Amino acid sequence: MGPSYVAAGNDQFDNLEKHTQWGIDILEKYIKFVKERTEIELSYAKQLRNLAKKYQPKKNSKEEEEYRYTACKAFLSTLNEMNDYAGQHEVISENMTSHITVELARYVQELKQERKSYFHEGRKAQQHIEICWKQLESSKRRFERDCKEADRAQQYFEKMDADINVTKADVEKARQQAQVRHQMAEDSRADYSSILQKFNREQHEYYHTHIPNIFQKIQEMEERRIVRIGESMKTYAEVDRQVIPIIGKCLDEIVKAAESIDQKNDSQLVIEAYKSGFEPPGDVEFEDYTQPMKRTVSDNSLSNSRGEGKAELKFGGKSKGKLWPFIKKNKPPPPPPASSSPSAVPNGPQSPKQQKEPLSHRFNEFMTSKPKMHCFRSLKRGLSLKLGATPEDFSNLPPEQRRKKLQQKVDELNKEIQKEMDQRDAITKMKDVYLKNPQMGDPASLDHKLTEVSQNIEKLRLEAQKFEAWLAEVEGRLPARGDQARRQSGLYDAQDPATVPNCAQDRESPDGSYTEEQSQESEVKVLAADFDDEFDDEEPLPAIGTCKALYTFEGQNEGTISVVEGETLYVIEEDKGDGWTRIRRSEEEEGYVPTSYVEVYLDKNAKGAKTYI
Repeated sequence: MGPSYVAAGNDQFDNLEKHTQWGIDILEKYIKFVKERTEIELSYAKQLRNLAKKYQPKKNSKEEEEYRYTACKAFLSTLNEMNDYAGQHEVISENMTSHITVELARYVQELKQERKSYFHEGRKAQQHIEICWKQLESSKRRFERDCKEADRAQQYFEKMDADINVTKADVEKARQQAQVRHQMAEDSRADYSSILQKFNREQHEYYHTHIPNIFQKIQEMEERRIVRIGESMKTYAEVDRQVIPIIGKCLDEIVKAAESIDQKNDSQLVIEAYKSGFEPPGDVEFEDYTQPMKRTVSDNSLSNSRGEGKAELKFGGKSKGKLWPFIKKNKPPPPPPASSSPSAVPNGPQSPKQQKEPLSHRFNEFMTSKPKMHCFRSLKRGLSLKLGATPEDFSNLPPEQRRKKLQQKVDELNKEIQKEMDQRDAITKMKDVYLKNPQMGDPASLDHKLTEVSQNIEKLRLEAQKFEAWLAEVEGRLPARGDQARRQSGLYDAQDPATVPNCAQDRESPDGSYTEEQSQESEVKVLAADFDDEFDDEEPLPAIGTCKALYTFEGQNEGTISVVEGETLYVIEEDKGDGWTRIRRSEEEEGYVPTSYVEVYLDKNAKGAKTYI
């Protein structure tokens, strides 16, 4: 009965030990699985962040300008949301690590210690019952041996007692020996009985108390392990579930950004970005070739200009300084009206709408004009553009784009000037502090820095004035700008005309068309008359009407002409919408006057000088 139970108990202990170790292995395997999942989440988040960073616009680059468009802004929002999206995967990794991996790893260590204690207690109970069993076996063998010895002694006594040849003393001795052996057998029997009872009690406690208690503890331990791994799996799902609303919000923001794309707005930005400011050419007139003797020729050709002169007034001499084959002379920015002019001047008569000239006339004029290069700068200008250089005054751009670039440059210079002025004020305050408290520093040590800052301010102001002059010049040829008269008059009244670069007049056509010319500081002092003489052999523009000066105008800027109130002059080019009319007094004297200063009488049969845009 006993050994088989003990062997069965040992077998069960071994099986339970293997099973509990397998349970711990399963737990460690799950920990490893979660750990690898966290590494995947971190790697995925890192890749998402790198992807978003890769497509982020680079600062101070052309890409940054592209993000003015709503589609690009939506894409930028998508990249930002991808960063937040990646952040949620990092949160998943952190929460799984802290709530599952770390906790389970700590629990596994506790589980191993608990399991070890239970099986140590079980092994100790096993050893105790084995010791009891050995004691029982020993007492049993001793009892068996003593019984046999007693039987032999009793048989020997009976033999001696039956033998008549044996002395009485020998018989008595055998009888006493038999009694001793019998007593020893009784003692062994009592000892065996006692040990047997003790063993039965121990065995009963072992199988009904100790082992069940140990097995119960092991079972509870295993059940806690199973529950714990189940809770960890729930936590695994909850960690993912917790970030779903935020990930959904990121996706909603991406959808919202996509819905904010406005194709009309983007189209308007493109229009604003590439609007040139040019006026479209007029309609091409029909040229009747059925009458060979009355074939249309260019209005600016030699025969036509003389014919028109005879029809109205006789003109002679040469036009002065025509720099463009298609266009009129450069106009100066309009100065403010003189103080003697009445307030009704701005509301004066406006020029009628300009008539369009046939395209063939313009090409005829271009073909008959002499292709002279009016200055060496044109050659250098073309070379600089071929080499990829950008003119300082952005004269290679269309008028509207040039105005934007110049305005941007002026704003940047004004910011730099304000920064330098703030620095100068700070140094001045520090110098005052040093003057009041000499122990804090030497005031003279700040003079050099103060002088340097003042020089920087002066340089920046000169630079700003230069760009403002170009900006005023461009805005003077863009009539859509409402504040052009204020900007230009303020600038030209405050500056000496000699300080305004004359080369800007050569770079730009009167109506805002542009040339490709590199601005040079050393060429500012070159007189415009040096280039006008090269075109002295060109025919003068024909008169298209007459005008009467309503007020006196002092033409102080280049390209203007002075008139006296009541004076009658010839109109050779009407107002194109920029506030200037081109007139002629004599063969060698012509220029621009404000349209509001004169009353124009156009000849309906005459065709004025037209300008290509």
